[in-house]
Amino acid sequence: MPEQKINQNKTAILWLIFFSTAGILTITLYKDGEQQDSGYHYLFARWAFRYPEYFVSVWGRPLFTLLYSLPAQLGYQIARLSTLIICLLTGWQTYKLSDRLGAPKSARAIPFLFLQPAFFLVSGTVLTEPLFALIMAIVIRIHLSGRLLLASFIASSLIMVRPEGFFVGIIYGFFILLDRKSQAGLPSRLVKTLVLGIGMLVWWSAAMIITRDPLWIAHNWPPDWQAMGKANGTGPIWWYLALLPLIAGPLLLLPFLIGFKHLLAERKFLAGLSIFFILLCLHSLMFWQGWFGSVGYLRYFVCVSPITAIISMAGWNVVEDKLTRHWHTLVPFFSGTLFALSLVFCIFYIDGWRSTRDAFAVDEMTAWLKNHDIRFKRLITSQAYMRIALDRDPLENADFSSHLDKNIELIAGAAPGTLIFWDSDTGVKWYRLKADDIVRAGYTELRSESYSIKGYLPWPDWKLFGGPRYQTLHVFIKPEIRPEIRPEIRPEIRPELEPNK
Repeated sequence: MPEQKINQNKTAILWLIFFSTAGILTITLYKDGEQQDSGYHYLFARWAFRYPEYFVSVWGRPLFTLLYSLPAQLGYQIARLSTLIICLLTGWQTYKLSDRLGAPKSARAIPFLFLQPAFFLVSGTVLTEPLFALIMAIVIRIHLSGRLLLASFIASSLIMVRPEGFFVGIIYGFFILLDRKSQAGLPSRLVKTLVLGIGMLVWWSAAMIITRDPLWIAHNWPPDWQAMGKANGTGPIWWYLALLPLIAGPLLLLPFLIGFKHLLAERKFLAGLSIFFILLCLHSLMFWQGWFGSVGYLRYFVCVSPITAIISMAGWNVVEDKLTRHWHTLVPFFSGTLFALSLVFCIFYIDGWRSTRDAFAVDEMTAWLKNHDIRFKRLITSQAYMRIALDRDPLENADFSSHLDKNIELIAGAAPGTLIFWDSDTGVKWYRLKADDIVRAGYTELRSESYSIKGYLPWPDWKLFGGPRYQTLHVFIKPEIRPEIRPEIRPEIRPELEPNK
């Protein structure tokens, strides 16, 4: 092996050690993700052996749930560490992809990956995007090596990880059919495209075996994923263009734009450029029109984070070449400053998410419940982490919707001995239920506590970001025997105490 390649391998390993340390610190300091989905994916994986239909859930995704089902048995933090391992593997694959493309200093692909704010944020959660990114990097590497059949087979699994797998499968199918460099005839290429359907076939077969329902995928389709439903609202078509500084990184945006233009002009890495551009257009249209319940989340672009890293690194290499002509000795300083400031931004970015701090309040309230030996038969919660903290069956939760009257009926109809663990943010925004509504439904409030939880770093109190997290948690229980309301009865007055007339 050439000495230069050995040095790049060593550099890559050092980068991975650095980011693994950073990841462990963030997992330790922040006990939950910034969105509820992380907790619910964990619950699906943890309880899948009791409820096998979770293994073929449309929302949970089969391959993701299967891979996380074992680490989830060891607890939420172990599952989060599993995501960090997946991110580190993605970093290694991105480095190898960069090396395959012939990029100088290819090990730098790792910091260009981890210093994307969205990637840094989700590396300590239980979300599907990092696994999708890992498979995506592997597929592109194998594709560039010319093993199209194997690449197609692996790409077919993407649909079992995230919905974007369907679109990537179509895009990749066109790559195979239109590949002018391929010596295989059209019939052979058509066979390779058919391989892209194996993942969907495996999913359908598993669902049929587990549920005995040939239409399980249709029947299990989330109600807010309707094509024209607009269940989660809409946004401007330029939404993701505005988020590009957070997709690539605010300091890495210019290298990203330069890299995209450079690679396009040189007709290099066209597969990666095409996938990124098409997904950017698709997600922009879906959020603009509200298709399939699109929410406009930044984390969707973690799916293509290896591609983003390759593009940004290509742009920085162009910048470095120009800097070398005038400030050769300062180039390492510029690179180091770029990475250092990007890391500082990522740290502030993750600390600024106020919702990640709810876990501290939930842990305190959970400790109170255990210390007071509060016993209950059923647990209804407004947040996923509440169920995680008490390790409760997710199916015992109420099937809430955004309709207040229906939700009140659900909790009012719950059996005596039901405990409701509620918060003033998610519980109100998602389900419209306030503390007064729960009391009117026949529950007794055991405790209500307000919290003001600051981040680790100094933040101004902006409307949507930074500042303290103001949260109120409530615990209610439905009494085993509800006291009857009787008419007031005056006590009998004994003659000797009868008042004077």
